[in-house]
Amino acid sequence: MKKILLLPVLLFAMASCTAQDKTSFGKEALESKMTALDGKQIAFKDILAKYKGKTVVIDVWASWCPDCIKGMPKVHDLQKQFPDAVYLFLSYDRVDEKWKAGIEKYGANGENYHVGTSMKEGAFAADIKLDWIPRYMVVDKTGKIALFKAIEADDAKLIETLKNLK
Repeated sequence: MKKILLLPVLLFAMASCTAQDKTSFGKEALESKMTALDGKQIAFKDILAKYKGKTVVIDVWASWCPDCIKGMPKVHDLQKQFPDAVYLFLSYDRVDEKWKAGIEKYGANGENYHVGTSMKEGAFAADIKLDWIPRYMVVDKTGKIALFKAIEADDAKLIETLKNLK
């Protein structure tokens, strides 16, 4: 009986470690098309390629998300503390006009792309195991994921990761 109970615990522990230790995006996520402010489609891999050699902070957000809006001042503080990083805002707004208005209204200063209309659908959301926004990730200068998940822009792990990548 003890062996049967232990198996689910071990499987859960292994899955949790795998999610936290993920250091690269999956093929489907890299191929995911996102929309630039000019309306052109671009694959996520091509977005990342533009910033190879730089530290990238990814902020997955939406203008309708109260926690995203409350977190924006913390993002602004992070931008002041780490001005050399690229800030990549990936939105799950439902309507392009609201996404664009939200960028202006909440000061999402950086590179902005529209991922899709539902954070529960699509290869990108599935690959990063998106279950909450805002969601912060850090990609190092070589394109590897240095921090897979933070939900606060002032998270100690996020700040420590950025300090270590300077």
